[in-house]
Amino acid sequence: MAKILLTGGAGYIGSHTNLALAEAGHKTILFDNLSTGFKELVIAGELIIGDLMDKEAISQILREGGFDAVIHFAAKSLVGESFENPLLYWNTNVIGSLNLIDAMLKYGPRKIVFSSSAAVYGNPSEMPILESCPTKPINPYGKTKLAIEWILQDHFRTLDHVSLRYFNACGADIKGRIGLLIPNDPHLIPVCMDNLLGKRKRVEVFGTDYNTPDGTCIRDYIHVSDLAAAHLSAVEHILSNKTAISLNLGTNRGYSIREIIDNMEKITHKKLNVSLSERRPGDPGKLIADSSCAREFLGWEPRFSDLGIIINSAWEWHKKHFSD
Repeated sequence: MAKILLTGGAGYIGSHTNLALAEAGHKTILFDNLSTGFKELVIAGELIIGDLMDKEAISQILREGGFDAVIHFAAKSLVGESFENPLLYWNTNVIGSLNLIDAMLKYGPRKIVFSSSAAVYGNPSEMPILESCPTKPINPYGKTKLAIEWILQDHFRTLDHVSLRYFNACGADIKGRIGLLIPNDPHLIPVCMDNLLGKRKRVEVFGTDYNTPDGTCIRDYIHVSDLAAAHLSAVEHILSNKTAISLNLGTNRGYSIREIIDNMEKITHKKLNVSLSERRPGDPGKLIADSSCAREFLGWEPRFSDLGIIINSAWEWHKKHFSD
């Protein structure tokens, strides 16, 4: 059993990872400012409310905690918001990470799994995307994630690290214990579900002229429990190995926005109110992962990322927690 600190552990992906760690027998402490996290999602481990911008707070926790590893989720993560307020993203994501890394170098542990993003690739030059593909982020959010990867790479002699570049996280715990709780979440699947429940007037599709079969963006959708399993595998790997690597987490296939909408209507037997708009800045046309390195390196295989499982699990959770 290891003792693991999860920054941002009360958030969507963090809480699912916390549950996976607990079920594997690890002890977890969660450090979260609850800006996008929720106490209700912490059904294992101990929650400490705090902010990485408070350098003394994270230093004290690491100084006294006796941790074996850190999993770092805490970050701002919305592309649109990152254009509206880039300084917020550079401060929160990069300065917050520097405070964490500085404290780790002083007090330990020297092992970290970092929650990165496919946004580091920008408009990739090849598809599916390999880790060797050039990193050219086209939005402030992706730039901050890449900056943190660079900081970790510069410390490869002193910090063992795995940076996990995910694609589109979605779905909810298969047993219905936890899921997404952020109201008015801007991602496609929760937007669709809000519309079906009468919480939003429409599903807005941003851009129908991309170089894709139906003109809408294509993304690689991965179930949040599969992401949690990958974090579990990554942290267990670095506990006993010297490692400095970045890995993609995806399913090696993509769905367009139109395909998601069509499948949502088919599975729920309800009609969505869809409106078409211009492209948003910072949205690549197509992002599909080649995750063969994660499969080989971590022995990881997605189990729940079938689109039917994703939509059904999210729909059951959404109806339970967002219906009147």
